[in-house]
Amino acid sequence: MEFIREQLIKYGVSAEASAGLSNAVMIALIALLAMIANWIAKRIVRDVVTRIVRRNRFQWDDILLERRVFQRLSHIVPALIMYYSAPLFPHAEALIVKGAVCYFLIVGIVVLNACLNAADDIYRTYEISKVKPIRGYIQVAKIFLFLVGGVAVIAALIGESPIILLSGLGALSAVLMLIFKDSILGLVAGVQLASNDMVRVGDWIEMPKYHADGDVIDISLHTVKVRNFDKTITTIPSYALISDSFRNWRGMQSSGGRRIKRAIYIDASSISFCTPEMLERFRGIHFLEDYIEERQREIEAYNAAHRIDTTVKVNGRQMTNIGVFRAYVLNYLKRHPRIHQEMTLLVRQLAPGEHGLPLEVYAFANTVVWAEYETIQADLFDHIFAVAPEFGLRVFQNPTGHDLQNAKMERVRAT
Repeated sequence: MEFIREQLIKYGVSAEASAGLSNAVMIALIALLAMIANWIAKRIVRDVVTRIVRRNRFQWDDILLERRVFQRLSHIVPALIMYYSAPLFPHAEALIVKGAVCYFLIVGIVVLNACLNAADDIYRTYEISKVKPIRGYIQVAKIFLFLVGGVAVIAALIGESPIILLSGLGALSAVLMLIFKDSILGLVAGVQLASNDMVRVGDWIEMPKYHADGDVIDISLHTVKVRNFDKTITTIPSYALISDSFRNWRGMQSSGGRRIKRAIYIDASSISFCTPEMLERFRGIHFLEDYIEERQREIEAYNAAHRIDTTVKVNGRQMTNIGVFRAYVLNYLKRHPRIHQEMTLLVRQLAPGEHGLPLEVYAFANTVVWAEYETIQADLFDHIFAVAPEFGLRVFQNPTGHDLQNAKMERVRAT
C-alpha cells in the first residue's frame, strides 16, 4: 500500500488524494487477483478434475461432477484471497474478515447442499432405494443445514457466538413448530413408511380420497407423487398415508398373478335335470367325458344303495345342467394356459336374486400386466357366454327394445 502511495506521489498526485487512490488501486488489484484465481481454479476443475473423473470406473464421482460439487468448491479460492488480504486495510480489516467468513459459510452451505443432492442421486443407483427411499431424510438435512448455516452467517455478521443465537431460538420454538409443522409431520410419516415398508417407488397404490390410482413415482419429505393410469399426477401429503387408509397392489405384482372375480347370471327358469340325451351329448365334450362317467357311477351307486325309485326324477340324486356346466367351466380353467394353477381356482354359485343365479369365476391370471390381464379375462368370458346355451342354459338379461318388438310381432302373428 505504501509503495503504491509513494509511486502516486512521484507522479504528482497530492498526499490527500494518494491515500484514497492507493486504496482503490489495491482493491482493484485484489479483485483482479481473485478473478484470475477463480478462473484458474475453474480451469483446473474443468480440465484436470473432469478428465480424472471421466476416466475412472467409479460412478459416484461422475454424479458429484454433474451436481457441480467441484465447481462450487472453486469459489473458496477468492474467499481465501479476500481473507488474507484483510490486513492490508487496517481501518476495514474487521469488516473484510467478517465478509470473508460469511462468504466461506455461504460457499460451504452451497457445497454441502450439492453434496446432499449427489448423495441422493448415488443412493438411487442402488435397488434398495426403491424399498427405502432417503429423499425425505435428505430434505430434513437440508432444512437443518440452511437453518444452522443462516444462524452462523448472522452470528458472523454481528460478531456474536452462534450458541447465543441458537439459545434464543428456544423462545421461538412454538413459532418454529408452527412454521415447520408440515416438515415435522412429513419426517415422522417418512420414518414410519420406511420402517414398516408401507410404500415404495414403483408401487401401484389406490387412494380414492385423493383420486389417486397409479404408480408411485416419488417419495419426498412432504409429498408422495402418484402417476395415475390416465397419466395425470396426484400429489398426496406424506402423513396422509399414515393417517388415512390406502390400497397397495405390491402383493399382487410380486405374486405373479392377478385375480379374476366375475360372475355370469343364469336364468333360473333354464335350470333343469339332465336327460339321457343330454348326458350322451355331454359325454362328447372333451373336458366332461371323465366327469360324466365318474359322476354317473357315483349317483347310480347311491340310488341303488338307498333303493330309490328313479322313475320319478324328484327322487334320489340327479345331475343338472347347471352342475355339469359348472364342472365344465372348472375343468376349462384348469387346462387354460393363462390361468395360474398354483393359486385359488373356484367356480361357485352365489345367492340367487332378481337377476337369476350368479355363477362366479374366481381365479388368477398368470400375469400382472394390465393389458394382458384384461385380454385373458375377456377371452375367458367370451367362451363362457358362448358355451352356456350348449347346456340348455340362458344367460339372464333384462328385456331390451328388440325383445319387446319380437314379443309384439309374435302376439300379432298369434292373433
